[in-house]
Parts: sequence; structure tokens; C-alpha cells
Amino acid sequence: MTSIHWVDIIIVLLTLVFTLGVGIYASRKNNSSDAYFSGSNKIPSWAIGLSIFATLISSVTFLSYPSAAYKGNWILLVQGLMVPVVLIFLIWAIVPLFRKMIRLSTYEYFERRFGLAARVYSSLAFILTHFSKMGTVLYLIALAVYSMTGIDALWIIVVLGILIVAVTYVGGMEGVIWMDVIQGLLLILGGIICVIVLLVAPEAGPAQIFHDAIAMKKIDFGPYNFSFAELTFWVMVINGAFYALQKYGTDQTIVQRYLTAKSDKEAKKAAYIGVGLSVPIWTMFMLIGSLLFVFYNSGEATLPAGLNSDQVFPHFIVTQLPVGIAGIVIAALVAAAISSLDSDMNCLSAIIVEDYYQRFKPNCTDKQRLTMGRAMVAVSGLATVGVAMLYYAWEGEGVLGVIFDLYAIFSAGIVGIFLLGLFSKRANKQGLYIGLIVCVLFTAYAVLTTTSIEVDGAKRLILDLGNWNFPHHRYMLGVYSHLIVLVVGYVASLFFPAPKLDKGLTIYDYNTKELK
Repeated sequence: MTSIHWVDIIIVLLTLVFTLGVGIYASRKNNSSDAYFSGSNKIPSWAIGLSIFATLISSVTFLSYPSAAYKGNWILLVQGLMVPVVLIFLIWAIVPLFRKMIRLSTYEYFERRFGLAARVYSSLAFILTHFSKMGTVLYLIALAVYSMTGIDALWIIVVLGILIVAVTYVGGMEGVIWMDVIQGLLLILGGIICVIVLLVAPEAGPAQIFHDAIAMKKIDFGPYNFSFAELTFWVMVINGAFYALQKYGTDQTIVQRYLTAKSDKEAKKAAYIGVGLSVPIWTMFMLIGSLLFVFYNSGEATLPAGLNSDQVFPHFIVTQLPVGIAGIVIAALVAAAISSLDSDMNCLSAIIVEDYYQRFKPNCTDKQRLTMGRAMVAVSGLATVGVAMLYYAWEGEGVLGVIFDLYAIFSAGIVGIFLLGLFSKRANKQGLYIGLIVCVLFTAYAVLTTTSIEVDGAKRLILDLGNWNFPHHRYMLGVYSHLIVLVVGYVASLFFPAPKLDKGLTIYDYNTKELK
């Protein structure tokens, strides 16, 4: 553990205060629930795009990508590289689809296409997966800041968590977006500073450093063998394609931003800006990990004994960056956590209000919607703090890991639902529900036969079927679940009457003339 200079701490605090102040200032426009969840519809596309980027690039990316490249190579980046490949073909239809077909909740589209059960299934999947992610993000950022400052991680969890809850509670979606703009710019600046230092500081020079990184296979995407049983290039290509569809086509944190734009054209521009920024920044943080490996394995500096790959980047920040510069990079790290958590809290609140509260109380006033929305921000935020504290108490291990694995069983196949609804006019709700049942059973089998728990000091699978255990890499599980819903759902639909669909529910209703 090392401690940063007091000047760096002041920089971090001032940056945090300024960012939160921007969020509070934006709250002056929150006079209705629509404004609280969708903004004023006057936010420029570049700001929405930066917000999408900041949401996608969380503190987990800030820490895990350098760590992954340091101990391995760039194979995890393949997932991100698939995002523009997929979206260049679909974003022209996805954006107008949601702007025309839903009021606020992404999962309203699922109901209009396949009925209430599809909406409940998909919205609960979003709630469970993002709730588990939020606690993880807060816990990891607390550990990183603790390793650099010496401040107890528990205090960081509590103080930072309460601050994020407070500003999201007041600021609403417009506050979230403008905070994300600052946080996104900080993130870019922090990464660029680290790359420059790692390239300029060593005596060898940038050309030799790149040569060494390539020779050490730290800038590489392999292994390239066509196998699904291990983490290979092709596993990440396939997984990345579905990741792109899930984030941009079914994730409330992204879709809700489409609704804040002035027009379809501005919303699509924002989506492209978000992708255009994310890919090079993902690459930059992978590069940081590769450069760190060269830096510490070429005699430029030494690492303390027992330091694992996750701790190398934080150690570099506090020991190799000049006073003031380290503060900016740490501020970027904290900003990355805020940009992810504030977005999740607002979007979770929107889903609970739109998909559940208003359904059970259809005659509620706009003021009641706004009050409930703010209350749900507070509840989800405080629950996130609670999850992070449990991680702290159990040192990241224990029952929570099993619980979050089990969440995957009941949140599988969302992209399959979306693709079935978007590309098939023949698919109906009866066929989809059969597909979901098969998907849940398959996912339960795959998760339980690949998840280990500690029993009497030894790791054991929850369900061990021997040679019948799920044989492929865990990343393929999500892919298979989506394909099962898509294929089984379509085939099963053929045994039931064709549905009568409203115009605008499938991709065939969005032609080029309509989009001009």
C-alpha cells in the first residue's frame, strides 16, 4: 500500500465537487417525471454521445483492461471491436424503433411485441444484472482508491456511495448526462497521460517499447484456434456481436439516452459518437497494460513482492506519476465509477416506475411518478452501498458470487427476444415463451455445472455431472442462450397463429426513405 501526496488528494476532491455541482445545477429543469428520466430534449448529440461513452467505460474498464493486458494480451478487446461492426448495420433501425415505439422503458417494446410476460422477464433481467454490477463497481473502486491513498475502503464505499446517490437523486437524467461529459473527458485525459508517461519515461524510446510489447506478445489477440472450450479470438468475436446488440438494443442505460435527443438523426449521431469514442479508449487502456508489462520487465522499475496484476496500475499511478498528474488520473478513475453508477441508478428507477409502479397505480399523477422515481434512486443506491459492504466484509468471496451467478439463469436470452421480435413477423408470444422456458433450463444446467463453491475448504461444482457438464467457455453461455430463444422461439411460433402486429414493431417498417 502506498499513499498519494496531499496535493493529489485536493485535486481529486475539487474535481469531485465540481462534477457533482454540475449535476446539481442541471437539476433545476426537473419539474416533471419526463424531464427527470428523459431530460429536456434539448441536450446536444455530442453530450449524449459522451454520456454513452462514459457509461460504457466504467472504473472496471479503467482497472481490468490494463490488468488483463498485463497478465495476458488484448483478447478481451475483441468484444469491444465487434460493437461498431454490428451497429453499422442496425443502429439506423434501432434508434427510430425505440423513439417511436416506447414512452420510457426499453421493455415496453417487448410487451408490445410479445406480451406482458416478455416485458416482466426482460425488465427483471435488467434490474438484477445491473444491481449486481453496481455493487461490484463500487467495491472495486473502493479497493483501488484504498491501495493508493490508505483510506479505509469501507469509508470510501459509504462516502462515495452516498454522494452518488445524492447527486443522482437531485440531478435526474440531464444531470447524469452533463456529469458524464466531464467524467468522460477526465477519463480520456487520464488515459492519455498514462500512455505518454509510459512511452516517454523509459530510456529505450517509444519505437523500442512497442517492439518489445509485440515481441512479448502483449499486443496480440490470440489464441486463434477455432475452439469454444477455451477463451479464443473466435469466442470473443461471437460474444462481442451479441454484447453489441445487448448494450445498444436492449439495455435501458443506452436506450434511455436515445430518448433524450432532439430527433432520430441526433440520437443516431449520439450513438455513433459513443461507439466511436469507446473503441479507441478501450484500446488505449489495453495498451496501458502492455506498456506496464514492458516497463516493469525491462528494468525501469521494480514491483513489490506479492503484487498481483490488478494492483500494478494503481501502484504505477502513485509511484511513477508526478504530483498533480497522479491526482488527475485518480480523479479520472473515480469519475469512471460515478459515470457508471449514476446512470444505473437513474435507469433502474425509470424501469421500476414505468414497468411496475405505474402498472399497479395507473391513475398516479406526474408528481407521484417523480416522487417514486427519486425514492427508487435512493433505494437502489443505498442497496448498492450495502452490496459493496458485503463484498468488503467477505473480501470479495462467498455467497454473493453464487447469488449473482444464479441471477444469470433468469436473465438469459434477452438479445434472442429482441432479434426474434425485430426480424420475424411470424414469431408470436406463445413460441417465445416456449423458447424462454428452454433457455432458462439450459442456462440453469450450464451455470450450475460450471460454478464452484467452497465446501470444507475445497472447491466443488454446485452440480457435477462429470462428462455431461457444460463443456464450453463461460462466455459462450450467453451466446447459446440468445440463440436458443431465437431458434426455439421461432420454430415453436409456427405451431400457433401468426400475430397481428402494429406498424413499426419490426425492422421491415424502417426503410431508407422514412429515415431521411
